[in-house]
Amino acid sequence: MESLGGIQAFARVVEVGSFTGAAAALGQTKSSISKQVAKLEDRLGARLLHRTTRRMSPTEVGLAFYERCQRIIAELDDAERSVMELQQTPRGLLRINAPMSFSIRHLAPVISDFMKLYPDLQVDLELNDRVVDVVEEGYDLVIRITKLPDSTLIARKLAPFRNIVCASPEYWAIHGRPKTPDDLRHHNCLIYKYLSSSSEWSFVGPDGQANSVRISGAFTANNGDVLLAAARQGLGVLATPSFISCDDLRAGFLEPVLLDYTTVDASIYAVYPHNRYLSAKVRLFVDFMIEQFGPNPTWDQVC
Repeated sequence: MESLGGIQAFARVVEVGSFTGAAAALGQTKSSISKQVAKLEDRLGARLLHRTTRRMSPTEVGLAFYERCQRIIAELDDAERSVMELQQTPRGLLRINAPMSFSIRHLAPVISDFMKLYPDLQVDLELNDRVVDVVEEGYDLVIRITKLPDSTLIARKLAPFRNIVCASPEYWAIHGRPKTPDDLRHHNCLIYKYLSSSSEWSFVGPDGQANSVRISGAFTANNGDVLLAAARQGLGVLATPSFISCDDLRAGFLEPVLLDYTTVDASIYAVYPHNRYLSAKVRLFVDFMIEQFGPNPTWDQVC
């Protein structure tokens, strides 16, 4: 970097013909420019400038070196412009990891609309419900239904959702509807495998009190749509995010219960590595998702 500073100082002296003019152009002092050029000459073991009281001019060696320096400085300027443009306009590859059910229903159309706005952007979307290592696996951002515990990551809330306890009308007709979460102990519950505690469902009651209910069931799966299909077929009771169950609830294939009870911090997050200079493709896409989903998303307008 010291050599680069000397090259820039030398090139500007050649262009303006004096240390004073070069100093003004680069926002430095005359003595600083003089020292940088002198160090550059010492390092190269060659005299680059003819020094007179009226004007500086390059030596034969200095002129040849200046022509090379022009190309170096032009490449550096191009590199700086490219970085600045990348910070302003989304382009290049955006690698995203996101849950399958949410992505198919809601994320895919948002990505399509975003890419139409920024045609220089490419997106690589990987769908799975496991918790990935954002940095180690090289993702620009991940979409998660809960915050990741790693404090080195940034988590921005995209939208809320409700966890809705529901089952088919046929199931409720046979087994009866629970009046409180404790009643779920007597039901066949459909269990999502990736819950931190798959044998417990947590609720916050109308009085603000939180409690966990131990549940059990014959069917466990690692995908929300599989469990949704089982609930629609009358297999058991499902506690599912509203962004998965909203269409079935609207159609009456599933009926909700325990609507006075909520879950703690039921939100969708964009999670990405901490970076002082966040790229435009990540920053603008996260902003776009927040705008598209909104604080009152359509999936929470069912019940």
